Amino acid sequence: MRDWQVERRRRTRHLIELGGLVVKSGIVDLTEDDRAVILGALLWMAEKLRSEERERALALWAEKGKKA
Repeated sequence: MRDWQVERRRRTRHLIELGGLVVKSGIVDLTEDDRAVILGALLWMAEKLRSEERERALALWAEKGKKA
């Protein structure tokens, strides 16, 4: 198998795992699979991570994730 194929499969697996987290969180059902809402929520998270609230948000989200 060529290097680019291995890398493509690795990237595909990574994207599938991230999608699984979105489903596992319940966001898909809670938004009725509204992709604009889901993207908006993710963009809001990215804004938080670029702000002064970064450390607090990371700590809060990490704790919630570990409990889940």
